[in-house]
Amino acid sequence: MKKLVVLILALCMLGSAAFAADLNWSDVEEAASQIAGEFKTFDEISVKIWIPDTLQAVELSDDDRENGYIGYFADENSAVAVQYVDMNGMSLEEYEAALKKDAEVSEIEAGTVNGLPALSYMLKEKDVACVAFTTEMGYILEVTCGKLSDENLSSVVAYIVSS
Repeated sequence: MKKLVVLILALCMLGSAAFAADLNWSDVEEAASQIAGEFKTFDEISVKIWIPDTLQAVELSDDDRENGYIGYFADENSAVAVQYVDMNGMSLEEYEAALKKDAEVSEIEAGTVNGLPALSYMLKEKDVACVAFTTEMGYILEVTCGKLSDENLSSVVAYIVSS
């Protein structure tokens, strides 16, 4: 079964929702409404991402911003990072080819999130899942969720990713 986030869902052992090849907020909105959280807006790209209240915003350093981080949310066990990086117009297919050369990256899957083409992949040694999108400006928008072994985070990864 070919799917963008099946790998994320399987690893996160989400039993509350099952997804096919596409992941859409409308599919998980009701379940997500049962968890305290809110949409955070990232002005750099006019995007909102749902973040559970258990993850608090971490102030970004100048170095973080230089490395493309536009948001970072964490608790004592897990984190969600949002990165927006200029990739000189790299397509999603080109980004996938580059990821395949990285020994840390595994389980790359193409799919769609809310109708947008996306890639999901794992960084197994770091216990994180990533979802990447390209933008019209030639940037990569990437949402990274980890520590997947943390039950609190693993139960909401699909909600974060699909938002």
